[in-house]
Amino acid sequence: MSQALENQTGELVEPKQSGPSDFTKLWQPEKSGEIPRGPAAVLLENGIITTEQLGAALAKQRKNPRISVLEALVQDKAVDQNTAFQATAVYFKVPFQSITPEDVDRDAFKLLNPEFIKRRCVIPIRRDGKAVVVGISDPADIFLVDEVKRHIRKPIHLVVTPTSDILAVVEELGVSAGQGVDEIIQGINEDDVEVMETKTDEVTDLEKIAGESPVIRYVNFLITGAVQEGASDIHIEPGEDVLRIRYRIDGVLFEQPAPPLQMHAAIVSRLKIMANLDIAEHRLPQDGRIRAMVHGRHVDLRVSTLPTTHGEKTVIRILDNRSIMVGLENLGMWDDTLDAFNNQIRQPHGIVLVTGPTGSGKTTTLYSAMRVMDGDTMNISTVEDPVEYQLAFANQVIVREQIGMTFAAALRSLLRQDPDIIMIGEIRDEETARIAVQASLTGHLVLSTLHTNDAPSSVSRIIDIGIEPYLIAASLNAILAQRLVRKICENCKAPEKTIREADAHYLARHKADISQVFRGTGCDKCRNTGYSGRLGIYELLEIGEVIRDLISGNPSLMDLRRACTEQGMRTLTADGIQKVAAGMTTVEEIARVTEV
Repeated sequence: MSQALENQTGELVEPKQSGPSDFTKLWQPEKSGEIPRGPAAVLLENGIITTEQLGAALAKQRKNPRISVLEALVQDKAVDQNTAFQATAVYFKVPFQSITPEDVDRDAFKLLNPEFIKRRCVIPIRRDGKAVVVGISDPADIFLVDEVKRHIRKPIHLVVTPTSDILAVVEELGVSAGQGVDEIIQGINEDDVEVMETKTDEVTDLEKIAGESPVIRYVNFLITGAVQEGASDIHIEPGEDVLRIRYRIDGVLFEQPAPPLQMHAAIVSRLKIMANLDIAEHRLPQDGRIRAMVHGRHVDLRVSTLPTTHGEKTVIRILDNRSIMVGLENLGMWDDTLDAFNNQIRQPHGIVLVTGPTGSGKTTTLYSAMRVMDGDTMNISTVEDPVEYQLAFANQVIVREQIGMTFAAALRSLLRQDPDIIMIGEIRDEETARIAVQASLTGHLVLSTLHTNDAPSSVSRIIDIGIEPYLIAASLNAILAQRLVRKICENCKAPEKTIREADAHYLARHKADISQVFRGTGCDKCRNTGYSGRLGIYELLEIGEVIRDLISGNPSLMDLRRACTEQGMRTLTADGIQKVAAGMTTVEEIARVTEV
């Protein structure tokens, strides 16, 4: 046999290590279903393995589904590793390349984090014009390929490379690679993020920090990159051997190129200085705030540090006023829901609740609701912990429990300030809930949030807090439950030829008759995820006479849910399925945020 493996493009790929992996032609099955499709079929047809060896490997794989048939063949010594990976290359129609550290371009290697390379068995080998040649051990992992594209941000050409080669290379090059920090921060300037400080209630520009510090430039890169990507949070997570940097974009965390672990302490110290925190304190959690100007935009950053086993984990919440300047009509409500909610927030008194888990968009909905109110003729006041966004049309009060300024204490004071509308950041305890009920019964409109799974369960939650059912029935006007789902990218949106089995099962379970669904195929504008932006799905419960009478009798949650749907309430799942039918999102997204 020759040592060259012929792939399906007709090219001969010459392995750098010899072995019993010679093929003279590519196997083409005469009848489908004779043997399992895949690289193992290539090995069998070319006489590299026997039917008995393949059967033994299949039996082993059935007992341990975590390994592949090829891995079972290698473990049984039916083939060597190079042979298995050459068969993989032939089957997936990509070149095979065995590598050594001398074959890998150092600049290309820096495009990915060494820990990521080691964990996912994928490695940038060299540049090829504007593209990057990337070695991968499993070319079938399309999700990994998409993730590599997001990290490298250049076109990639795949080659199949043995796992042992990748691990040997990263072991030698990983320590000295510097993980691409110089390349990452190239073009980032000291003044790209202009730190601002509040003194005597006035915002004053701080003096630009002198010197060219890589740490300052890297922190500026983190912030500017997150703002440009539309991230809501930056996670800086130290591990035993590596530092992880992740952005939360559209509710999902995406790993970013990271600097060496040795830079972690300096990065955290820089953030602490910016947030006026104690850089000498590493044992206790700290919270601070940074007011910054990023490319001419005012951005508030909330910095939270938490001591962990390997150092202080730091999370930066990005509060961009542009993200809440959204009209109610742009939140994703159907017209009937929007009209009903608009009617509720224009009532002269009563309680309107917005419910959902953390990160479901409750604050944005409440702020959008207050923006349609007439701040010139009404006294609008809020009690928040903390005040996330500055509102020019409202009087905002900050809760400081450590000095006794609780939600309840702030509410009592607000009621002496002649308010028309009161927004409470969250109803957490009986005292706050009781004052809110009393305020609504004495002629005030109260807006607030609760952490519950759906609208009907909010009633049970308030009863559990300690409020009498008859008071809830008398004061509650409406409850809006919501979740945020990712929208299909309009740039790469395409109809699916057939609905996937899991999606069809979900739709059938909810008695939804949908013949056509859409999906994003992935493009540069959506970071190859198929999703871009988010929209809400909603469940609006308006408290009519039937529901009021039912609440007064302290019903079970099941009875209340049944009555609500009988009264015409559209559930979160039903609202989401309607958005799937309209081509706005996918079944997976609806299932992800509604099923518990």
